Amino acid sequence: MSSDNNIDYGPLEHLIGMWAGDEGTDIAPEPGGEENNPYDETITYTEAGDTTNAESQTLAAIHYHQIVRRKSNGNVFHNQTGYWMWDRETNTVMHSFVIPRAVCVLAGGVYTGEQDADGRAIITVEAKADDSNWQIIQSPFMQENASTTAFRQQIIVGGGKLTYDQTTMVDIYDKTFEHTDRNTLTRS
Repeated sequence: MSSDNNIDYGPLEHLIGMWAGDEGTDIAPEPGGEENNPYDETITYTEAGDTTNAESQTLAAIHYHQIVRRKSNGNVFHNQTGYWMWDRETNTVMHSFVIPRAVCVLAGGVYTGEQDADGRAIITVEAKADDSNWQIIQSPFMQENASTTAFRQQIIVGGGKLTYDQTTMVDIYDKTFEHTDRNTLTRS
């Protein structure tokens, strides 16, 4: 793990690098119920430096790119890019990303310093379509046909291991569906 020593990435420091995992499970909505997609993926987290907002807030940012492939056929079914940001003054972690289905998410949470039994950092962020701070924005088509109403992600990272568990609430096919993704990755 390498980092610019002048920038405080806080708990995000542990993310920097290339990661790979082949234990992914995606539970997604289908018209008649749900589908289970075992997957493998790579995620690359790269230092993006820091920026100052309104001359009073400094954010350290990490850019990432995630590629997810179905184990059944090797096809990419999810390609996501975005930023993780750290505000040291308020201990706030932010995750902003765009999914190429015309959905944008800005999720956030306060990092409390919580760790798991192995001393790995636990980072949790959330967003809701109607939240005044951490929001989900989507195209008119998605709002009417597959509206994302909430997003929650927890990452546990450290010691060369990254585990995540995320839930996206989607109103689709005349029901509310809990779309989940989880995987464990190791630093490449």
